[in-house]
Amino acid sequence: MAGGGAGPRAGGPGGGAVIPVADRNPTRRRPVVTVTLIVVCVLVYLGQLAHGFEELVLGLGVVPAVLGGRAELAPELVLVPAPLTLLTYQFVHGGLVHLAGNMLYLWIFGNNVEDRLGPLPFLAFYLGSGVAAGLLHLGLDPASEVPMVGASGAISGVLAAYLLWFPRARVLVVIPVAFLFTLWLPASVLIGVWLVVQVLGAITAGGEGGVAWWAHLGGFAAGLLVAALVGRPRASRRPGPWG
Repeated sequence: MAGGGAGPRAGGPGGGAVIPVADRNPTRRRPVVTVTLIVVCVLVYLGQLAHGFEELVLGLGVVPAVLGGRAELAPELVLVPAPLTLLTYQFVHGGLVHLAGNMLYLWIFGNNVEDRLGPLPFLAFYLGSGVAAGLLHLGLDPASEVPMVGASGAISGVLAAYLLWFPRARVLVVIPVAFLFTLWLPASVLIGVWLVVQVLGAITAGGEGGVAWWAHLGGFAAGLLVAALVGRPRASRRPGPWG
């Protein structure tokens, strides 16, 4: 394959008309890894704009047919070995809205999960959730030559951990209807609605469309498994400056 004719499989973690903007869930330490991941994603996106958007999507995204050995990229598009795209795709995005939505979710929910795990374990958890998302996508659509990009799979793992560990945390959401309507919701309600949207999207869309629904669910399942093994926090913590 010389390149992809279709746009990348992407999609932010939201999938609905409810936009989270903040949460009431204090942390004890600065979210160094969360902030670093956001900065790296933004820098990569600027690199996409400066050095060839489609080329970086193809070279750094997960292309199932290439990853499974069924096809090859044109030599000038090969930027990393195919297995490494399971990591690199998590930092590439399909557009500004895709990037902004993912980074908003990562900022709101990532700091508490990082605080619970610690910086390096959180990084491993985040990247591992993204790898799990990519592998499920590969397994379900191994012949696809359409690249998949975005942090959504990794962030889905973060949402799973947040749901299990902080279900009663309050999240401020914006509902854009005829006007901007704000509401505080329990995390369990917001993420529960998100999960229903992903399942319905995966069932109804099948292999069509531009959102990698099953990848989201793969990242969520991986995150939920790890979070269950780690266990829930034993007690609420005192307020901190980064919550």
